[in-house]
Amino acid sequence: MLMLSSLAVQAADIPPTDVQIAGAVLAAPAESRPGAAVIGRNAEGKQVTIREGKNNMVCLATDPAKPTFNVACYHKDLDPFMARGRELTAQKVTGAQRVDARFKEIADGKLVMPKEPRTLYVLTGDSFDAAAGKVVNSYLRWVVYTPYATAESTGLSTKAAEGVPWLMSPGTAGAHIMISPPKPKAVAPQAH
Repeated sequence: MLMLSSLAVQAADIPPTDVQIAGAVLAAPAESRPGAAVIGRNAEGKQVTIREGKNNMVCLATDPAKPTFNVACYHKDLDPFMARGRELTAQKVTGAQRVDARFKEIADGKLVMPKEPRTLYVLTGDSFDAAAGKVVNSYLRWVVYTPYATAESTGLSTKAAEGVPWLMSPGTAGAHIMISPPKPKAVAPQAH
């Protein structure tokens, strides 16, 4: 059984393309999975498109160098924003600097952000059991990007709270509604 877990992996340990795709698309709605584009890792560990898309969904495979499973799928209209975030991260620009850089590029007209709401799905877990097609201790949350939305325009709180939607980054190009259901209790791994 192939498990992506807490061991750091070398480029030679990159999971096969079909395993990367199988895990990545689990964040997407079931009807969007077959046609979703998937960005994963090539044999050298570089992020590349490993499956072209046939619908409006783009999915990111988990980083095999990370200790836990973390995939995301988003509407293709968010791709310029997300791709720029990946570029900045590769340049070691992270945190508030990365956020500020993208917001400035949007304000300057250099980066396009959709005007209407677009959704991001994030699925995390302890590991991915490729043979079973299941994420161990999975947790799915949703992010609905609503550029320039405010508490006043949405009626949402700007205070983070588990189990209720709230508005993050209000009034900015990256304003988004966070929907994080309560986390389920973790299940201990079964011995084989």
